[in-house]
Amino acid sequence: MPSNNTRIAKNTFMLYFRQILILLINLYTVRIVLEILGAEDYGIYNVVAGVITMSGFLTNSMAASCQRFFSFALGNGDFIRLKKVFSLSLAIYVLIGILVLILAETVGLWFVFNKLVIPLERKKPAIWAYQFSLISFLFSMLASPYMAMIIAHEEMKIYAYVSIVEVSLKLVIVLILRFIVWDKLVLYGLLMTIVTIINTSIYRVISTAKYKVCKYSFYWNYDLFKEIVKFSGWNMFGSSVRIFKNQIVNILLNQYFNPVVVTARSIAASVDSAAMSLSQNFNTAMRPQIIKCFAAGEKKAMFSLIFRGSKGTYLLMYLFFLPLMLEMPVILGIWLKNPPEYAVLFTRLMLFDVLITSISYPIMTAAQATGNLRMYQSVVGGILLLNVPISWLVLNIGAPAYSVLIIAIILAIIAFIARLIILKRLVNYSIEQFLRIVLVPILVISVLSVILPVIILYSMTQSIIRLCFVTAVCAVSISLFSYYIGFNREERGKIKNIISKYIFLQGEKQ
Repeated sequence: MPSNNTRIAKNTFMLYFRQILILLINLYTVRIVLEILGAEDYGIYNVVAGVITMSGFLTNSMAASCQRFFSFALGNGDFIRLKKVFSLSLAIYVLIGILVLILAETVGLWFVFNKLVIPLERKKPAIWAYQFSLISFLFSMLASPYMAMIIAHEEMKIYAYVSIVEVSLKLVIVLILRFIVWDKLVLYGLLMTIVTIINTSIYRVISTAKYKVCKYSFYWNYDLFKEIVKFSGWNMFGSSVRIFKNQIVNILLNQYFNPVVVTARSIAASVDSAAMSLSQNFNTAMRPQIIKCFAAGEKKAMFSLIFRGSKGTYLLMYLFFLPLMLEMPVILGIWLKNPPEYAVLFTRLMLFDVLITSISYPIMTAAQATGNLRMYQSVVGGILLLNVPISWLVLNIGAPAYSVLIIAIILAIIAFIARLIILKRLVNYSIEQFLRIVLVPILVISVLSVILPVIILYSMTQSIIRLCFVTAVCAVSISLFSYYIGFNREERGKIKNIISKYIFLQGEKQ
C-alpha cells in the first residue's frame, strides 16, 4: 500500500492550523488564568490536577493502542475485526475508569490531604479542584476510542475542528472567570469539567454517525482481550513515563521550593505541552500509514515514512523552537507581563527536551506497529524514569531547581540512542541509513540556520521589532537550508508537486 503524500501533506496542514490556533488561545488563556487565580492558586491547581494527570496517561496510551488496532484492521481491510476491537476497547475503558475512580477517591485523596504542601485556608478549594479534575479525566478517557477511530481513518479535518471547538470553549471560560463572584479555583475546575463533557459528547456523536463500527454492541473474546491488554499495558507504561516523571518532579519542587517555583515550571510546562503537540502533529498525520504499511507487509514504504517522518517532525519543530529559544525573555514578557523567576530558564530547558524527543515519534509508531513493545518500553521507559530518583538525589543535596531539567535532557539523548538500537531488532532497518538520511542533515541545518538570527539578535536592542525580525529570519533560514540540505532530489520534487497541486486547486476554486 503506497503512502499517500498528498493526504499526509493535507492532514499535516490541517493539524498545524489547528495547533497554531490552539497554541495562541492557550497562551492567552494561561496568562489570564494566572492573573485571575494568582501565582499561589495557579500552582495549587497544577499540583492537585497533576495527581489526576498522572492517571491521565491511561487516556493517551489507550487511545494510541486503540488506534494501532484500528489502523491495523483497516490496513488488512478487516472491518469485522475492527468492529470487535472497538466494542471490546470501549468495555475495557469503562473497567479502567471504575478502577481509576476507586484509586483516586482513596489513595489519591489521601495523598492530596496529607502529602501535598497546600496552605490550610486553600485546602477545601483544592479538594474541589481535585474532584473536578477526576471527572474531567473520566470523560476524556471515554472520548479516546472515538478520537482514535477518526485518526485511524485519517479524518484529520474532523479532529482539528473538534479540538478548535474545545479550545474556544476554554477561552470562554477565561471570560466567565472575570465576572462570576465565586472561589476562582473551584469555578475554574468546574468550568473545565463542563468543557470536557461537551468535547466527549461531540466526539461520540460524530463517530457513531460517521462510522457504523462505532455503534457499541457487547462482544467478548478472551484472546483478543489479552492481546489488547498486553499491548496496552506496555504502551501504557511507556506513555506514563513522561507524565509520571513530570508530575513527580513537580511534587518534588513543591516539597523543596515555594509554590512560585512550581508556578514557573507549570508555565514552562504549558509551553512544553504546546511545543510537544506541534511536534506530534506531523507524526499524527503519518502514524496511520506507517501502521497500515506494516500490516500490509510493505517494509520499504514503512522505512521511507519513518525517515521522512523523523526528519520532517524535527524540522517543523525547529521552526518554532529557534525563535522561542532566542527571544524567550521578550515572548514571556509579552505573554505574562511579569513572568515568575525561573520561567525563562525552565521553558528553554524543557523545549530542548521536546526537540530531542521529536525525532523519535515515527520510531515510536514503528515499534507500536509491530505489537512487540515489551523490550522497547521497558528499556526506554526505564531510562526516562531515572529522572525521578536522580532529581530527588540532586535536590536533596541542595542543587538548584533547574538541575532536574538538565537531567531530563541528558536522559532524553540516551533514550533516543536506545530507541534506534531497539527498533533495529524489531524491524531490521539500517541505523547507518537513519544517521545519514536523518540525523546528519538536521544537525547541519540546525547549526547553519542559527548563525544569521544570532547575529541579528546581538545587533539590535531588545524590542518587539527585533522579535518579529528574528522570527522571520529564522523561518526563512530554516526553510531554505531544509529544502536544499534536508531533502533529496526526489523529496524536493514531491514538495514541488504538492505545492503545485495546491495552487492549481485554489485557482480552480476561484
